Amino acid sequence: MEGLYINSSSQNQSYGYNDTTFYYQNDNEHYEYLKNLHLIQYVVTCIIVALGLPLTLVAIYALYSMVRRDHVAPIYVINFLITDVLQFCCMIVQVAPNVDEKISDIFLLIYPSSLIVSINFMVCIALERYLVIAHPLWYRCRRSIKTSVVVCVLVWVLSAVCGVCFYFTDVTHTLFAALLLLLPFPLLIFFLVGTLKALSATISVPSDEKRRIVGILVLVLLIYTLLFLPSIIWFLKLYTDGLVDFRLIFLSLTFLRFSPLADLFLYVFMRKGFIDKLLASPYEK
Repeated sequence: MEGLYINSSSQNQSYGYNDTTFYYQNDNEHYEYLKNLHLIQYVVTCIIVALGLPLTLVAIYALYSMVRRDHVAPIYVINFLITDVLQFCCMIVQVAPNVDEKISDIFLLIYPSSLIVSINFMVCIALERYLVIAHPLWYRCRRSIKTSVVVCVLVWVLSAVCGVCFYFTDVTHTLFAALLLLLPFPLLIFFLVGTLKALSATISVPSDEKRRIVGILVLVLLIYTLLFLPSIIWFLKLYTDGLVDFRLIFLSLTFLRFSPLADLFLYVFMRKGFIDKLLASPYEK
């Protein structure tokens, strides 16, 4: 009996050691996996900041020179690009070594706020372009730089409030975050569809301007769909099953970091010249 007890004890200890080794190996593999994801995200973030920040500053300066009396469109795009600068600053703090914890927390609060501001200015740009085509007479009578400035102030204030709420969102409130990101989708789709329907009946807008407006609306919708959709899926998945998928988190955060870099294409569509020839080529054929 004693020998059987010893053998059984030895076997149980052996099984326990094997289980411990198995979990230890799994933990190491999981740690290495997360470490590699973090390294990839770090390198991608550095590249995005190095390319995007100087180009965005140049685009803001160039668009600022376009602002003239009754020339309202660049105002929304300038504010849109300013939110991108804020996002770049937040990325710099995230990848910079030895950052004070309080400063890091401040920029962690600024980042979601700047994302919400960016989304709202996407809607403003799409709405303004839609009004140019669908309601040109009403738009010409109502548009002014003063009105645009008031709208910009409201967007900044309301978006900052939403961003703070977004920052403090936890698992039980991820539905709010998902709905907050989903809300612009029907608006952007409506503006694009309404613009396309109104194109045939509009004669006061030049054809090259029409193509540029449609290009801007399509680009805004594509940027939002491709870069923000993973985050929406992440929040919905977190709300439904409460499970944390590190791969989905990595993809959503990486796609969000590409957002300010993709926004630079809006500046290209605001400029006349090469883009007009590019958009006109399918019609010429």
